Amino acid sequence: MKNVAVLTSGGDAPGMNAAIRSVIRCGIAKGWTMFGVYNGFAGLITDNIRPMGTRDVGEILHKGGTILGSARCEEFYTDEGRRKGVRALRRVGIDALVVIGGNGPQTGNYELHKLGFPVVGIASTIDNDLPGTEMTIGVDTALNIALEAIDRLKVTASSHQRAFLVEVMGRDCGYLALMSGIAGGAEYIVIPEIETDPEEVAESLRLAYEHGKGHAIIVVAEGAKHNAESLIAYFEEHEDRLGFKIRATILGHVQRGGNPGAFDRILASRFGSGAIEAIAREEYGVLVGLHEGSVMTFLLEEVVGKTKSVSMEMVELARKLD
Repeated sequence: MKNVAVLTSGGDAPGMNAAIRSVIRCGIAKGWTMFGVYNGFAGLITDNIRPMGTRDVGEILHKGGTILGSARCEEFYTDEGRRKGVRALRRVGIDALVVIGGNGPQTGNYELHKLGFPVVGIASTIDNDLPGTEMTIGVDTALNIALEAIDRLKVTASSHQRAFLVEVMGRDCGYLALMSGIAGGAEYIVIPEIETDPEEVAESLRLAYEHGKGHAIIVVAEGAKHNAESLIAYFEEHEDRLGFKIRATILGHVQRGGNPGAFDRILASRFGSGAIEAIAREEYGVLVGLHEGSVMTFLLEEVVGKTKSVSMEMVELARKLD
């Protein structure tokens, strides 16, 4: 018998609820007692840990967001705050903790591991920037939301002979911008990993206009040095030679919302099961992710504090296709 708790932390991602459901139900299938920690690491500080059963996670597979909630907790950034969290877990009798989230949450998870508490992480972030795993929960849904927006903007851009600058999320990693730009047929893609001269972007617009295109799409990651605001300011000074009138659409947090697609529901269910199996093996201090189609574990110490960059193969593909 084990007592296992699960929490979600950091930015929400479509599929988090599916992962919670999988962790709870797969744990119960082993005869374990399962708990949910509400409001992220703050829930550890405030003892907001409650038992969860099969019915508590019913009808959540298709829902976006996280039923457990997520909140910033400044106290948890301190050594005493983390020790307070460990004491809360031990007071309830928790044997292991599953943390669903991205870079920040897995860093906090690793700190608990260093204090000697058994932890397992589940890779969940729409940025897809966790090292090791090929895909994280929420990426596919967020990508399709961005693509739908690009497709819709392309229609109105064609109607008015305009260019649209579409800013997608991605503070440190340009994965969403790169993939949605390729899938959406963008004329240019701007990502944090590669410094871009605004004049190069302007030139791509000018060439598209001269070649008779009725519209143009530029996709930019929010974390790029020249984001939407910067590029629009530059274009306004040179609009007379671009041909197109320029408009900007910033998608922002709309990419996090909505119901997860089939891929994220299945991936999250697999990751939840993988986390429970890791606990059954008493394999702690690891992150559950995807490698060559298989669910695998990666050491947290090799993940935290690092950011996975985009594939240069995909960058080259984007250059060929623009």
